[in-house]
Amino acid sequence: MIKLTKRQDEILQIVKENGPITGKQIADKLSLTRAALRPDLAILTMAGNLDARPRVGYFFNHNYEVKLQAEKFLHQKVADYKAHPIVVEKSTSVYDAIVQLFLEDVGTLYAVDGEGQLAGVISRKDLLRTAIGNKNLNELPVSVIMTRMPNIITIKPDETLLEAAKKMISNHIDSLPVVKELEQKTDTYLLIGRITKTTITRAYLEIMDQKLG
Repeated sequence: MIKLTKRQDEILQIVKENGPITGKQIADKLSLTRAALRPDLAILTMAGNLDARPRVGYFFNHNYEVKLQAEKFLHQKVADYKAHPIVVEKSTSVYDAIVQLFLEDVGTLYAVDGEGQLAGVISRKDLLRTAIGNKNLNELPVSVIMTRMPNIITIKPDETLLEAAKKMISNHIDSLPVVKELEQKTDTYLLIGRITKTTITRAYLEIMDQKLG
């Protein structure tokens, strides 16, 4: 993303409000010669901010603006979009975890210890696999089936939505626990939230709808 000068910002605003508009008309509005304006127009055209058509003039590239908004969105911090995590104690039975999963309508539960530290992750698939053919779900704790550290993929609140999306896609998972690392303890985290594919997609669509609406 190119950082624009004040004059280039003014040019974009003029084209956005008056396009299509010729280089001469832009120069007149800024009280400049066409020669003085030419380098700025070349930069804005090459960068994709403007489109130019012979004998017609310059157009504002709305697709480029949408792209910029998308890039800006993906670099937002996880902290601004994280949701409340759906938590169970690691001693909770598989049966109670299944009930919790459906009551909350989520795909992942997070198991914590007595101090609220992340102990494990239990997915819908984990619970389904365990439930098939198992008659002792009330006696089986989720600690037996959950994914434990260091195999849990986590995200920190100061990381970006783009980094969260990459982690979910590359690891074939639908959500990430948002954690705060505890000092002087390896692979020990305080669970402070969750971020999901659905959260990212919904927020992105809302921003794009506002921009295009």
